[in-house]
Amino acid sequence: MDISVHNSKEKVSVSDAAFAADFNETLVHQLVVSYMSAARAGTKAQKTRSEVRGGGAKPFRQKGTGRARAGTIRSPLWRSGGTTFAASPRDYSKKLNKKMYLAGMRSIVSELVRQDRMIVVDEMNVAEPKTKLVAAKMNDLGVSSGLVLTDGLDSTLYLAARNIPNLMVMDVAIVDPLSLIRQEKVVIDQAALKKLEERLS
Repeated sequence: MDISVHNSKEKVSVSDAAFAADFNETLVHQLVVSYMSAARAGTKAQKTRSEVRGGGAKPFRQKGTGRARAGTIRSPLWRSGGTTFAASPRDYSKKLNKKMYLAGMRSIVSELVRQDRMIVVDEMNVAEPKTKLVAAKMNDLGVSSGLVLTDGLDSTLYLAARNIPNLMVMDVAIVDPLSLIRQEKVVIDQAALKKLEERLS
């Protein structure tokens, strides 16, 4: 299939397998959930009564004090005691094999093309790190919020774009499914488009 380049009569030929795949909503949902789950830290930790330091000796005798019997000062009922149902570190990641991941990414990219949410430009760079230069480019493209994909992260472009709300600049080599679907528009240059095609093939 051919994709038109913005403000040009030129068209870029891309693979149908990568950019004209059917939209699989179930797979895309699974892909996004898997990505978000893997991003969770899962480092929350608390101590049970056996893990809290101290409490080895019985605090007072079993009978004759008038108090409730106690075997340790680290009981969850006591101040500075352990936690009854203590949280422990866990891994939230969900398994998703490479074949499913690539199929889901093809589905997302193809839907962006069908909805005219992917804008292909000849090149996306600025002469100097000035926000107004990128803002002018975005206005010309009709993009108020979106994702800019480039072949390799250009520090000048990144610095120029970082002060613009709802605009993200990313290297196409590390683009993730969540970044693709959460943005209104995706602006990609021709070099990055070819690299994305190779990644999805």
